[in-house]
Amino acid sequence: MRRETPAEQVVVSDLLGEVHPLVASVTQSAYQVAIIRFPWVWRTFYRWLAHSGGAKADATCMQPLLNEVARRIEHNRPRAIVSTYPLYALALQALRNKGIQVPPLVTVITDSITVHPVWMSAPSDLYLVADEETRQVVINQYGIAPGKVSVTGFPVSLDFLHTPPAPAPDGARHRVLYFPSTPALHVAKTLQALRPQLLDGVKLTMPVGKHGSRLYHTIRRFTDANPKAQVELIGWTRRIPELLQTHDLLITKAGGAILHEVLAARIPPVIDYVVPGQEEGNAEVLLAHQCGLRSYSPAETAAHVRRLLNNGGTEARLMRENMLALSVPDAALRAARVILARAEAIGG
Repeated sequence: MRRETPAEQVVVSDLLGEVHPLVASVTQSAYQVAIIRFPWVWRTFYRWLAHSGGAKADATCMQPLLNEVARRIEHNRPRAIVSTYPLYALALQALRNKGIQVPPLVTVITDSITVHPVWMSAPSDLYLVADEETRQVVINQYGIAPGKVSVTGFPVSLDFLHTPPAPAPDGARHRVLYFPSTPALHVAKTLQALRPQLLDGVKLTMPVGKHGSRLYHTIRRFTDANPKAQVELIGWTRRIPELLQTHDLLITKAGGAILHEVLAARIPPVIDYVVPGQEEGNAEVLLAHQCGLRSYSPAETAAHVRRLLNNGGTEARLMRENMLALSVPDAALRAARVILARAEAIGG
C-alpha cells in the first residue's frame, strides 16, 4: 500500500503476513483463542518470552523474511523504516550483521508502562512511546538513551481531529458502545445485566468485527428475547472514530490502540477485560488518571454503566475533563514530524 504527501511517499506493508501467510494466520488465530478462552496460557507464554530472549536474529526460519526485507529496501530505498512490531528490529539487525546497509529504524511501542523485553531484543535508532510514564520505563528499565525515546502519543486516525455530525434522533436516552471481546458466555451475561437499562431507553451499539461469527447467536438470542431493547449490531466498519465520538460511554477491553482512541475521542470507558501482561499498563494509565473504570464481572459492568449515566452524567464529564491532559488526537502528525527529523539527522 502506498500513501503519498507532497514531500514524502509512504509504503505500508505487513511483511510477515505476505511472506508467511499461513504462519501469520495460525499465529493470530492462536493468539485470539488464548487471550479469550485461556488467558492463563497467554500469561505463561508472555512471561516465558520475557525470560527466554525470544526469537534470534539469525534464526533459519527468519531467512525468507530477511530476504524480503532486503529486497524491499533495495527496491524502495526508504529514508527510514517505521515498525510497530518488534520482529522487524531483529530482521534489520540480522541484515546489518551481514554487512547490508539499512536505513534508520523507528520503533513505535504500542503498549504503555508494561513494556515487554521483546521490544528491546534488537536496537532501534528511535523509540516512540505514548506517554512520559512509558518513556521512563524504556529509559530506566532497559537502559535506552533518553535521546532515543520520544513521547508522541499513540498514533490514531486523524478523523479524531474532526467533529462528526450528530447522530439522527432515535429516541435513545443515552448511547452506550460495546466492543465484545470476551467469551460468549461473558457477553451473554453482560447483555443480561444491561437489560434493565436497555429496556429503559438506553441504546447499545455493538461493533463486533472479527468476533461476529462466534457471537452472532449469543447476541441474536438476547435481541429475540428482548425486542424492545435498542441494540444495533455492526460488522466490520471504518466508523470507529465516529462511533466513539457520538456515544456517551464505552465497554471495552484494555487494548493499546482502543484505549488511546478512547482518549482521543474523550469517551469514558468501562474496561471489562485486560489481557494479562501486555494490556495491564494500558489500563493502569487510564485508571491512575481517573479516566475510566475497571470491571471484573458483568454485574459490575452494568453497575458502572449506571454510575456513569446517572446524575446527569456528572462523573462521566469529570472523566472527559481528566482526559484532556492525555488526549493526543494529532499523535500521528507528531510522530511523522519526529520520524522525518530523525531520518534527516541520521541519513542526511
